[in-house]
Amino acid sequence: MFVLGRDRAYLHAHPERELTADESTRYEQALTQRATGIPAQYITGHQEFWGMDFIVTPAVLIPRPETEHLIETVLPLARQLAGPRIVDVGTGSGCIALALAKELRNAQIHATDISPAALEVAQSNAFRLQLQDRVQFQQADLLNGFEPTSIDFVVSNPPYVGRSEQDQVQLEVRKFEPPQAVFAGETGIEIIAQLVPQAWTVLKPGGWLVVEISGTIVKLVEAELDGWGEVSVKKDLQRISRVAAARKI
Repeated sequence: MFVLGRDRAYLHAHPERELTADESTRYEQALTQRATGIPAQYITGHQEFWGMDFIVTPAVLIPRPETEHLIETVLPLARQLAGPRIVDVGTGSGCIALALAKELRNAQIHATDISPAALEVAQSNAFRLQLQDRVQFQQADLLNGFEPTSIDFVVSNPPYVGRSEQDQVQLEVRKFEPPQAVFAGETGIEIIAQLVPQAWTVLKPGGWLVVEISGTIVKLVEAELDGWGEVSVKKDLQRISRVAAARKI
């Protein structure tokens, strides 16, 4: 599909199609890259998320199906407000912010990242998906620059893997995906521990913090959320703790 620029239906409908010499060369090059461990998404430059096609480069984390649970958690809460103001922290490819923009037409959405290269990818995706007027992108370290009690939702898929878990992470993730988007520190809680008090400051009373987590840090995350209201943890389809939500009281 990648080499021919065709969809799956075309491949099935044209089994007699032979590759040209140039196409064969490009196909072999792609296989060679994949054999070294480079993720297929970085070879093709694309990944599907929430029914949308996203450009991905080695500057951003590859969007994963598990992150859609974060979208599913936010939507019913955000739809209770006429015009929620949302910040996606560490936007990467922009998949979370743009999925929310697609679903919440009346929301005001901001997306931050500390990486200029990641923001460039996110903005490219916004234009490709014709959502560039729905999301404001800005370079920032977490929530720096946002006024106190001005936000309804802080959402994030932050780095949450500890260096102590490094050997348990897939080799292609360790080797090819941006480490600053994967690893948070020694235990994995370090970025979330910074984000939680910042979120408390910028959220309006009754506002929500919704973050992606892993099962290995769920107890540490719950401890960080001590003092918040309506703390809950949602599990993914593999029954692994995946999304933590808490309300500012």
